[in-house]
Amino acid sequence: MLLLALDTATPAVTVALHDGTDVIASSTQVDARRHGELLLPAVHRLLTEAGRALDAVTAIVVGIGPGPYTGLRVGLMTADTFGLALGVPVHGLCTLDGLAYAADLAGPFVVATDARRKEVYWARYDDSRTRVTDPAVDRPADIAERVAGLPAVGAGALLYPDTFPDVHEPAHVSAAALASLAAERLARGEELPAPRPLYLRRPDAQVPKNYKVVTPK
Repeated sequence: MLLLALDTATPAVTVALHDGTDVIASSTQVDARRHGELLLPAVHRLLTEAGRALDAVTAIVVGIGPGPYTGLRVGLMTADTFGLALGVPVHGLCTLDGLAYAADLAGPFVVATDARRKEVYWARYDDSRTRVTDPAVDRPADIAERVAGLPAVGAGALLYPDTFPDVHEPAHVSAAALASLAAERLARGEELPAPRPLYLRRPDAQVPKNYKVVTPK
């Protein structure tokens, strides 16, 4: 196995290679405005560092969010393109699951990423591998009672200390964690989610409600 993992659902542009046993190379750059610019060079750089060719990749895993529309689609489209070009399977994984896996906390906790608009994408976990709620998007104040007393992970939690007073690393997802989690699940014969986006809400850019269509006479 040579698994190529990538995620652009958060401000982190993150890529990793996993050989079925260990992560052999990884890269993470935090820049919310340059997903499209940074992703492909990062893939090329990692393959070069690992001494592997792109056609040696046997499967791809991509973070499916939840995340903002523009950033998230960069990773998903890149993963789909690689999959088609190489003729290899493309698997999805919830980005929040990757954060939970990397945190490796023992008890119940929450993962929260920045959803903008003063909201967070979040989910609750019993442990680092077990999510017990569906991913959701909410204002932190609206979920304060539901997450009270729980440790939290993620950059979204850092933004709202009143709701998440006990925050743990990491702040951003890493493709290394996604790759390791995917390798574990694939080794157990589990079916991973399809590489389809978890947007949870409509894109920020929309056609104005009073938009007037002008057609030639």
